[in-house]
Amino acid sequence: MARFIVYLEPAGEGGYVAPVPALPGCVTQGEIRGEALAMAEDAVKACVGSLKKHGEPLPFGLDRAEVETVTVDVA
Repeated sequence: MARFIVYLEPAGEGGYVAPVPALPGCVTQGEIRGEALAMAEDAVKACVGSLKKHGEPLPFGLDRAEVETVTVDVA
């Protein structure tokens, strides 16, 4: 079992877009937070399944990552 970071970004038309940074191209969406997270779980399973099927290397999840935030003045 691996944990992955999912960003919940407000979508312009409502709801949330949910990209998974560790899996480039793995992006989904949902009308509410819970739906977006459930869809992200399904998307991660599908992306990892595709990588396995094609013999591609699997990314590591949050288990081995160090997550920090930085604050930058962009004005």
